[in-house]
Amino acid sequence: MSSRNDDFDRGLKNRRAVLGDAWVDKSTAGATAFNAEFQELITRYAWHDIWGRPGLDHTTRRLLVLGMTMGLARWEEFELHCGAAIRGGVPLEAIKETLMQGAIYCGVPAANTAFKLTMDILRKEGLLPGPAPLTDGPRVQVHHTFSQPQLKVAVQGTESGLPIVLSHALGLDLSMWDGLAAELGKSHPVLRYDHRGHGGSAVPEGTYTLDQMVDDAARLIREWGRGPVLFVGLSMGGMVGQGLAIRHPELVKGLVVANSTAQYPDAAKTAWMQRIEAVNQGGMGAVADMVVLRYLHDDHRAAHPAEAAALRAKLMRCSPQGYAAACHAVMAVDWLGQLDRIAAPALVIAGARDAGATPAMSQAIAERIPGAVLEVIADASHLSVAEAPAEFNRLLQAFIGRLRQAA
Repeated sequence: MSSRNDDFDRGLKNRRAVLGDAWVDKSTAGATAFNAEFQELITRYAWHDIWGRPGLDHTTRRLLVLGMTMGLARWEEFELHCGAAIRGGVPLEAIKETLMQGAIYCGVPAANTAFKLTMDILRKEGLLPGPAPLTDGPRVQVHHTFSQPQLKVAVQGTESGLPIVLSHALGLDLSMWDGLAAELGKSHPVLRYDHRGHGGSAVPEGTYTLDQMVDDAARLIREWGRGPVLFVGLSMGGMVGQGLAIRHPELVKGLVVANSTAQYPDAAKTAWMQRIEAVNQGGMGAVADMVVLRYLHDDHRAAHPAEAAALRAKLMRCSPQGYAAACHAVMAVDWLGQLDRIAAPALVIAGARDAGATPAMSQAIAERIPGAVLEVIADASHLSVAEAPAEFNRLLQAFIGRLRQAA
């Protein structure tokens, strides 16, 4: 094979990795005797000689292209690369910051067009975040805490009411709670946050422990200054909630543990090690499809394909390093023998179709926390707040009512 052909093949590989097979197939299939040499030129020089250079990773190059096409007002190229970046797992926070930077260096009209096109793409992909009103109603304030490691936090809701903290599942971020937070924020102050290694939070090196993640939650509550709180955790978030109620009882007024466990059998730990190795070797793409299958049951995925696709895209945006580090913490969960120390009222929620955190695991938690109530949602598997949002909210509101009566 000639060097020229070799460069073309490598460039075509990069082009497919960045823009996707569908677009590249359409572009190359449309080649004619008039433009074939041009297609070959850009594939060799742009996609091999430039995109193949080692000095910058593909995410950085994607963001540079967005800024450059925004500055040149080449909106057809901007839209192409923005859609490819979103589908390729580039964090929305990074895309947003690129457009914000462009508002200064390219001008507000250019940024206005760029934000509109990006939101159109996000809406089409089912990834558009929930509303954050600027006038009437509760406004979502997003910020990072000042102590280390920095954690991304969103605060919304009323000044009065029961302070509530929402803690998300492994591989996701605070946006998992968008719908519930909007409902709760009508009557209560609500804080959501990204766990270390997730979303917009810092990704400390090394493996994580649940004790570290519990201390992160305790630090947030103290810095918020609204405790004691109702702590609502799902899956990994529920493990953090159990530890918080055991180790920092003064911060917990009530506890909701959803779709979680207090201990894994040894066989499950072997599966966790295999998952960690898969992510270390192949990134989030090695596990994303499997996680979607575990988080949403078959019927829900069939009825809501866009939601399943959005969940996969969200998993793909998670840091592989942070995900693997958090897997070590989750795998080692061992609160079962200490649950009788929890003094706060507790609600345990299970999904009847949950294969990862089974109803039996939830029952084991409820049996050991004094006075805990177990509720099983029939048509839910692991991500019950997404599969059965109305029922999840109903159970939570009833529990909040019981906390108020007990106060």
